[in-house]
Amino acid sequence: MSRAWTPVEFETKLRALEVHYHIHHPFNIRMNSGGCTPEQIRGWVANRFYYQINIPLKDAAILSNCDDRETRRRWVLRLLDHDGWQDNPGGIEAWSRLGEATGLSRDEIWSLEHVAPGVRFAVDAYVNFARRAPWQEAVCSSLTEMFAPQIHKDRLTTWPDHYNWIEPEGLHYFRSRIPLAERDVEHGLEVTLTHFKTRDEQERALQILRFKLDILWSMLDAIERKFP
Repeated sequence: MSRAWTPVEFETKLRALEVHYHIHHPFNIRMNSGGCTPEQIRGWVANRFYYQINIPLKDAAILSNCDDRETRRRWVLRLLDHDGWQDNPGGIEAWSRLGEATGLSRDEIWSLEHVAPGVRFAVDAYVNFARRAPWQEAVCSSLTEMFAPQIHKDRLTTWPDHYNWIEPEGLHYFRSRIPLAERDVEHGLEVTLTHFKTRDEQERALQILRFKLDILWSMLDAIERKFP
């Protein structure tokens, strides 16, 4: 049996999977270099909205399976981040405002009429995984957040110049997610590095993270086909 990786080695292996993150997808590269049409930008926003509205369902599924109170107390913040609470409208509303800033109507966004079948399939697969998997595995799948701050920073840097027809306040979602993603990664890594101890378990964690990376990549595949 192969020896288990040390926590540092294990984290390094997890972070090395960044090469499969959708930041490297041709559609995302084209989008951040100014090569997308308004229709393609709106199509991307409308399709990613389906992912946004399912994030709280994924997080609620993890909570329902989790028997550790301290984890639940920290994880519930993710659900509130997206659904909103008190005077904070939350990430779903922020993404809806991004859609309006690109020229979509609110009704268009919430109707999901532009969502590609492949995007629905991928997102639903992710939610179903979170419902059925042990909560620690579902937490591990969330570690794509390790790579998210950079993709948000790229959009904040390039979009104002390339897509100056988008109302600037619509980019608030990207700005707001950077510190939240960094907070979430800290917790997700803590759970993953603690739970997956043996080499076989660590290899399983890599497979889970790659599965989630494939979900995000396949979503862009479907969007690219729908909005060529």
